[in-house]
Amino acid sequence: MNTEKLVIIGLLFAALPLQAAEYEIDPSHSFVEFRIQHLGYSWLYGRFNTITGAFHHDPNAPQDNKISLEIDTASIDTNHAKRDTHLRNEDFLDVKKFPKATFESTKFIGSAEEGILHGTLTLHGVSKPIEIKVKKLGEGKDPWGGYRAGFVGTFKLVRKEFGMSYQLGPNSEDMELELGIEGIRNK
Repeated sequence: MNTEKLVIIGLLFAALPLQAAEYEIDPSHSFVEFRIQHLGYSWLYGRFNTITGAFHHDPNAPQDNKISLEIDTASIDTNHAKRDTHLRNEDFLDVKKFPKATFESTKFIGSAEEGILHGTLTLHGVSKPIEIKVKKLGEGKDPWGGYRAGFVGTFKLVRKEFGMSYQLGPNSEDMELELGIEGIRNK
């Protein structure tokens, strides 16, 4: 086959619309990070190091997009071992009683590029509806023959709404969270 025909075939495949697919979350390229004010003087940053799940992504029907996440609460990491031990105990996450936090989406409103993801967050034994602002970062082939899609989402969480009322000062009731999700398309 000559080069011109190969180029034309390649362009035709590139012009095909992106298809709906199921993705497995790549835990080494996904994260849940948070920040909370420390005494009103600075920000304390942390993350959960272990996140798993899957999502359905359809750029042609974004209303069908959905995600299911599971976070190992004991994987909290604020770069300070003593503080992390305290965050794992009964004053905060109580990881022995509540080893997992989960999020299950219920609907998505928006475009293929951004929108609001509605769903239920279960944390510390409490399930509540939340809304996550989501933006697509990109999708395409990876160097290993797979196909990936990535998104970022942000939301605020009020600690006491999830049963965590340990006093940290009036500026530390709300937490800002960011989720970075990269998925590998199932074959």
